[in-house]
Amino acid sequence: MGRVYNFSAGPAVLPEEVLKEAAEEMLDYQGTGMSVMEMSHRSKAFDKIIKDAEADIRELMNIPDNYKVLFLQGGASQQFAAIPMNLMKNGKAAYIITGQWAKKAYQEAQKYGEAVAVASSADKTFSYIPDCSDLDIPEDADYVYICENNTIYGTKFWQLPNTKGKDLVADVSSCFLSEPVDVTKYGVIYGGVQKNVGPAGVVIAIIREDLIRDDIPATVPTMLKWKTQADNDSLYNTPPCYGIYICGKVFKWIKKMGGLEAMKAHNEKKAKILYDFLDQSKLFKGTVEKKDRSLMNVPFVTGDEELDKKFVAEAKAAGFENLKGHRTVGGMRASIYNAMPIEGVEKLVEFMKKFEAENA
Repeated sequence: MGRVYNFSAGPAVLPEEVLKEAAEEMLDYQGTGMSVMEMSHRSKAFDKIIKDAEADIRELMNIPDNYKVLFLQGGASQQFAAIPMNLMKNGKAAYIITGQWAKKAYQEAQKYGEAVAVASSADKTFSYIPDCSDLDIPEDADYVYICENNTIYGTKFWQLPNTKGKDLVADVSSCFLSEPVDVTKYGVIYGGVQKNVGPAGVVIAIIREDLIRDDIPATVPTMLKWKTQADNDSLYNTPPCYGIYICGKVFKWIKKMGGLEAMKAHNEKKAKILYDFLDQSKLFKGTVEKKDRSLMNVPFVTGDEELDKKFVAEAKAAGFENLKGHRTVGGMRASIYNAMPIEGVEKLVEFMKKFEAENA
C-alpha cells in the first residue's frame, strides 16, 4: 500500500522529502557511522544539528535577539504548569477560554495562583472566538493566555487580544510556522511540534529574556524552570535529539518552499478549496463562524451521526485517513497542515461530492 492522505490532527503528516532524507541518513548520519538516534547529545554532530535548527527557526520567524528559543519535552501540556510557575509574580493571570486546551491550561494554572477566565466561547461549543478588544483584565495580572489555533474546534485568533499592556502567552501548537508571525507581540509563544513541525516529543518555547527569571519559588522543579533550560541551551539533560533533528529538516523544507509567506499562501489556497465546498454543499456543513475559521483544522458534520460514521468509514477505505472528529465533538475534522499537499484536499473534496451524490 502506498502513502495515504493523512488528515490527522497530530501526530500528523510530515513532508515526504523530509522522511526520505531521514530514511537515507538512518544508519549513517553524514559519515558519522551512526544514526542521530544513537548519537551523544554532547557530540559535535548533534551540536551542529541543534544550533542549525535554532538558527533556521530564528530566520523563519524573524525572532529578535532578546528572545530565547528552547527545545523542551513534556508536550504543550507540561507548559500549562511551567507557565504559571515561571511567570506568576503577583499570583494572578487572565485566561481566554476558546477550547479544550485553553481550558486545561486554565485549570492547571489554578493550582499555582489565581487564574481568571476573562472571556469564553463555551456557550456555543467553542465555535467562535470571543471579542477580545476590551476585556476586563485584572490590573495585577502577570500575563494573558490564549490558545491561538484551536485544534479540536477549528477556530483561530485572526486578531490578537488587547492585553492592556500585559504579556501575551500563546499556545500555537496547531498553527506553528503556518504563516508569518510578529514575535514581539508575545511574551511567550510555544507549541508542541507534532502537528505542523515534527514528531511528538518536542516542544518549542520562544520566550522573551526578561521573563526567564531566577526569582521563582524554590519548589518549582529544576526541569520546569525556564532558566535551567535557557542557561544550558536546552541541553540540561538529554533532549529529544531525534525529534529536534527532524524539526530542523522541516525548517529547511519550509525555507526551501519560500518561507512563511509562501506557507500562508499555500495554506489559504488549500483551506479555500475545502471551505468553498462546505459552503455550497447540501449535505456537509462547517461548524465554525466564518470569520474565525482555522486554516489548519476544518471540522464539519452531516447532521446525522450514522451518516458521519458511514462517511468516515468509506473515506478510510478510499485512502483518506483520520477524518473522525475529536471524541468530544464528533463529526469529522480534516487537519490540513503545511505538509498536506493541495491534491490531498482536492481529492478529499472530490470524494465528498461523490458521497453527497450517493447519500442525498
